[in-house]
Amino acid sequence: MSADFWAGYLSGAVGIVIGNPLDIIKVRMQSQGGSTGVASGLTSVASLAKGTAAPILGYGALNALLFVSYNRAETTMNQMLSMDKNLYTIWAAGALGGLATWVVSTPTELVKCRAQLSSPSEPSWKIARQIWQSNGIRGLYLGGVVTALRDSIGYGFYFWSYELAMQRWDTYQPEPSPSDPLKILLCGGLAGIITWASVFPLDVIKTRVQTQQDAFTHRNQTLGARRLALEAWREDGIRVFFRGLTVCSVRAFFVNAVQWAVYEWTMRELGQGRTQIAASA
Repeated sequence: MSADFWAGYLSGAVGIVIGNPLDIIKVRMQSQGGSTGVASGLTSVASLAKGTAAPILGYGALNALLFVSYNRAETTMNQMLSMDKNLYTIWAAGALGGLATWVVSTPTELVKCRAQLSSPSEPSWKIARQIWQSNGIRGLYLGGVVTALRDSIGYGFYFWSYELAMQRWDTYQPEPSPSDPLKILLCGGLAGIITWASVFPLDVIKTRVQTQQDAFTHRNQTLGARRLALEAWREDGIRVFFRGLTVCSVRAFFVNAVQWAVYEWTMRELGQGRTQIAASA
């Protein structure tokens, strides 16, 4: 496996462990129509780890696939267009990388969301089995279209904003360092916030699609993303599509700061960091 695969896998797994407690709160706010009941059931350390198992395995693989797809797509586009590294191809490569993660992200998000809302708590593997028995492979890809759209747009902004922040940081530094820990942490955290702000309404719709109460008990009873979006709009107007954004932004900053730091550190340790690449150029 390549260096960016392992760097992506490790950073993704670490990010889930750090961000899961706040992610539970975000999902509850998106699916339950407000803050009422959000704290219900979150009374122990175990309750804050709900839904962690599936994402640790799934999101590690997702992040590995994301970084590998992004790096290959960016390199290919720059070669085809005879261009140096630039923000346009970075966004496009990020969007392609995000789209490539769809096959992993949809079932992972589905199981994670249902595990986080389950009461009493159910293990992720049991929820996945129930979905499979009720609706087969199709059931695991409930909300797949809106998830693919969210990931494509979001990861485009993810890599674009991280690279832009890194470039702006270097502009104001007399002696810029590719491996400056503070720069990586702050730029990574900022990229996380920008990413979620760009796709949060889509994430709200995705959560509502995947957490429908009857989605896995009666065949063909699920509502589509468009109808659920209209119902959400009638429920509380535009505000409903940004409910939980503050919690998500706090989570995004810390999770992505750490994820980028782990990714850059792992790449450097495997001889593929920015410093080594720049030296060999």
